[in-house]
Amino acid sequence: LAPFLGVRYHLQEFGGQGRAPANEVELFNLRHSRNVIERIFDIFKSRFTIFKSAPPFPYTTQTEIVLACVGLHNFLRKECRSDEFPVELENESSSSSSLPVNEGDPELVFQTQEQQRHNANEWRVGIALDMWRDAGHNDSNENQ
Repeated sequence: LAPFLGVRYHLQEFGGQGRAPANEVELFNLRHSRNVIERIFDIFKSRFTIFKSAPPFPYTTQTEIVLACVGLHNFLRKECRSDEFPVELENESSSSSSLPVNEGDPELVFQTQEQQRHNANEWRVGIALDMWRDAGHNDSNENQ
């Protein structure tokens, strides 16, 4: 799922006192950005074994290695159609949430892109509201 557009997203936008998420869409975007960062590190550890342990190089060399691997990764994803590699996720349960699909319902198979986008947006809003509620924010608490 994509983040909510036009809403704070990057981790540094939430740093500091009084900059916590103010509503469910900001909370969703904050958690989404963390998830994306963790996922790319999982991908890098799977693709480039140098990231499975701390390399004994100076910090500047380590940053250059990361940038070189990012460039190589992006090049391979763009240019190599058969670019497949196993992704070893450390916490499989966190990435296993997928859009609920009833495979027996032929209408869901033949949805238009607009219908799929609408369904995904409704699902994302529901997740955001659940996160906000689970974080202890609800209307009854805020009105007191």
